[in-house]
Amino acid sequence: MIVRIMGEGQVELADGHLAELNKLDDELLAAMESGDQDGFRRTLGALLEAVRRLGTPLPDDSLEPSELILPAPDATLEEVRAMLRDDGLIPG
Repeated sequence: MIVRIMGEGQVELADGHLAELNKLDDELLAAMESGDQDGFRRTLGALLEAVRRLGTPLPDDSLEPSELILPAPDATLEEVRAMLRDDGLIPG
């Protein structure tokens, strides 16, 4: 799966890592629903760090269709809320 982090670029991520990312996505959604700004910021950072750690960066000159687009690290709660699907940022 090709994942884009807005403002950073793309990484290729094996589907086997989706369970770990979905757990963080659920935590992010819970923080957003409760209005926990600190929890939101911490969990968004953890989610993006997990994608960077688990994924393989694509070359900067490569532009592949992204199957998943994640917000930039400095995205606001409102910006992330606008990107949400029914099941969070990450499908599943």
